[in-house]
Amino acid sequence: MLNEADLDLVAALQVAPRASAAVLAEALDMSASTVGRRLARLAEQRILRVIGQVEWSARAKGNPRHVWVTTQPGAAGRVAHALAQLPEAQLVAETSGRSDVYLAAHLRDRAEARELLTERIPGVPGVAGTHSELVLRALTRADSWRLHRLGDDQLDLLARAEEPAGTPPRPGDLRVSEDERRVIGLLHEDGRINAAEAGRVLGLSQSTTYRLIQSILRRGIVRPRVEVEPALLGYGLEAVIALTISPGAIQPVAEELARHPSARYVSIVAGTTSVIHQGVFRNEDEMADFLTRDLAPLPGISALQVSVVLRMLRRYWIHREDGLLT
Repeated sequence: MLNEADLDLVAALQVAPRASAAVLAEALDMSASTVGRRLARLAEQRILRVIGQVEWSARAKGNPRHVWVTTQPGAAGRVAHALAQLPEAQLVAETSGRSDVYLAAHLRDRAEARELLTERIPGVPGVAGTHSELVLRALTRADSWRLHRLGDDQLDLLARAEEPAGTPPRPGDLRVSEDERRVIGLLHEDGRINAAEAGRVLGLSQSTTYRLIQSILRRGIVRPRVEVEPALLGYGLEAVIALTISPGAIQPVAEELARHPSARYVSIVAGTTSVIHQGVFRNEDEMADFLTRDLAPLPGISALQVSVVLRMLRRYWIHREDGLLT
């Protein structure tokens, strides 16, 4: 579905999701009209969207949970579809290996976490068992993952055009006004929305809306990101790898994994394992190299469990159907 020019455009948007068509055109040696047509086509074909990744503390008081679900024989598909309807479920996938279904859930507080983990998920027909782990700290997220296709000059041009993103606020430090909350909602749905468009929707002046958008981006409350399934970019194999690591090695190993080209999401967790690495690979050989060559030199790893994604049903609250956004 994606040709070389489309892949270059995706790579450029990963660096500068809010860059204008003119800047993207200059970086990719295209016309601005061609860039606009490609963006429109990719959106119409449900291949690509630029959304706003909202910082956890703007959504809830609690941190996310990784949940692995085992199902009764033949029930994995039904269970996955049911779990994908949960409003707390940010990501839901059918998997093989450690579990039959894997999900990442964002909960408002500990009371909601208890209800979801002990009552609602186990109560879904076909669920045979669950295992969950609490995210303590995320070292990298999907907005940082890149297609490595562009040259240094292109990357420099795009980086200069991108609006600076700040360090996300610490839990408890987030303070947003009602107008900022409304802007956050718009950015979540459309990470490329401009001040004029947002102002019309919200009934605010363009200058006021511009200041609100810039404040939200600079404070790291929202980080624009490209939403497209990795399989459409040539990464046909995705896995969630849970590693057990000795306490003194957890932080350095997590930091090293966060720098790995496969890493879409790496977090330190509390549970039976220590670090979760959600990675994408072009094929089985590439994943074998990661497991046997790249992990081997890292200190303190005593065990790992792998869940291979068979079908992605929901990612960042957007449903998927055969790799397309719904």
